[in-house]
Amino acid sequence: MRPAIILATIAATAAIATPALIAKPRQNGLDMAIAAPHRSADNRARDKYRNPKATLTFFGVKPTDTVVEVYPGGGWYTEILAPYLAGQGAYTVAAPLGRGTDNITKKLQGNTAVFGKVKIATFPMKEGGTPVAAGSADAVLTFRNVHNWRFGGVDEAQKAFDQMYAMLKPGGTLGVVEHRLPENMPSAMEEKSGYMKRSSILAFATKSGFKLVGESKVNANSKDTHDYPKGVWTLPPVYAEGEKDKAKYAAIGESDRQTLKFRKPK
Repeated sequence: MRPAIILATIAATAAIATPALIAKPRQNGLDMAIAAPHRSADNRARDKYRNPKATLTFFGVKPTDTVVEVYPGGGWYTEILAPYLAGQGAYTVAAPLGRGTDNITKKLQGNTAVFGKVKIATFPMKEGGTPVAAGSADAVLTFRNVHNWRFGGVDEAQKAFDQMYAMLKPGGTLGVVEHRLPENMPSAMEEKSGYMKRSSILAFATKSGFKLVGESKVNANSKDTHDYPKGVWTLPPVYAEGEKDKAKYAAIGESDRQTLKFRKPK
């Protein structure tokens, strides 16, 4: 082949290949759910502290999974998980019977286009509630809730882990994000501060039958001193002290959090 023809062929090939090489990668489903316009501005502002993409990726949540979120609160993660799982997976929010289920139901009914496929269950399960079927979930997730169960006593917290264990399929994942209490601080702080020791969470999970398979520092915050008179709620977004030292707490940011991944043995 003549040199001129070779050069022309190379140039033509480059012209065809270049657009594909420089094109922006397509967003995956999780990126799209996080960037979706239905998410509130206040919730978006907390992404830098809650790190939804890194957290859900660490937990290994796939769009085909059956996922249960325990204690969804105001639905921060619901805004992400509902659209992410709507196409091929399934998503259930499990909330306390009464105010808890009423609050999340109101949110879901406010945008049926996004939340229409979300199911609602009761947690902890009580008479008159709707259970999550045993062995039905690929993943159970709970974000900053272990302290709530601990406030009800050690037995109450253990029952919560037992119920989450029952929901999961063999080999299923339990993902826990919780305010971290350093191991060298008094355990009594767990009773009112909102912070929990890693060892305490591990004890509850292990007693239920879970195995710890990973932990991440993605939600850690080294600026958090963990020792506020009004507990973790001193920090944003609550600011329990009101305007007192608000700038200082804003500079600290949201709490130091542990991100723990457990597995139910097969």
